[in-house]
Amino acid sequence: MYDRFNRRINYLRVSVTDRCNLRCTYCMPAEGVKLMEHKDILSFEEIVEMIHVAVSVGITKVRITGGEPLVRKGIVSLIEKIAVIEGIEDFGLTTNGILLPVFAADLARAGLHRINVSLDTLDAEKFRSITRGGDIAHVFAGIEAAKAAGLSPVKINCVVRNSSDEPDAQAVREFCLKNDLEARFIHEMSLADGRFTIVENGHGGDCVNCNRLRITANGMIRPCLFNDVQFNARVLGIRAAIEQAVGHKPERGSVNVKDCFHNIGG
Repeated sequence: MYDRFNRRINYLRVSVTDRCNLRCTYCMPAEGVKLMEHKDILSFEEIVEMIHVAVSVGITKVRITGGEPLVRKGIVSLIEKIAVIEGIEDFGLTTNGILLPVFAADLARAGLHRINVSLDTLDAEKFRSITRGGDIAHVFAGIEAAKAAGLSPVKINCVVRNSSDEPDAQAVREFCLKNDLEARFIHEMSLADGRFTIVENGHGGDCVNCNRLRITANGMIRPCLFNDVQFNARVLGIRAAIEQAVGHKPERGSVNVKDCFHNIGG
């Protein structure tokens, strides 16, 4: 699939839940957010069908996101169903890492290729503050479990306020170098203000070469994170929604005033 700017669209990010077991300060307010009703969230059957159709029209890379995808009941079963779809060449999942000690081995056996783990600091107290209660020890254990399971390369997503030269980011970089991990630095973004940059050591935020579509946990297909345009796959049909999303993919991101990171898949 190619959009009107001749970008090949072959990457699909699929949010399987808007729930999360952390409350990161840059993702949601302290009081929490209004969650989707369970009846509105895509079933596993719907997710698998959407991915089947997407692959049939050119998607080769699939990433599972949230919220926190590992809090979705039965997630390993879903991974098994997706992993056998012919045509997927790159199959990943982004997680905060808290539940990886429990799930890493099963995810690998189910057919997942690799993992991205969010980690913004090595300081346990700072981590607890940023995540509003998270235990960094679980993340470290999860990273080791992912490595042991062969979910490689394990990439670390580190959010920075201003620069990857910040002390916490530099500590994460050194940690990655010592532990055979790939560090990526994501400047703190604002959907409503349209504030984003290209991910350091990654491809996110690179509008000129953007190859992504997103499926939200309630079945909306979105051509851009920083845009309000979306197409309801349940109403339009999956293929038609995908085609309209590709056809309406903007040249570059602007603003998104309807969503938060937790419900669109980051």
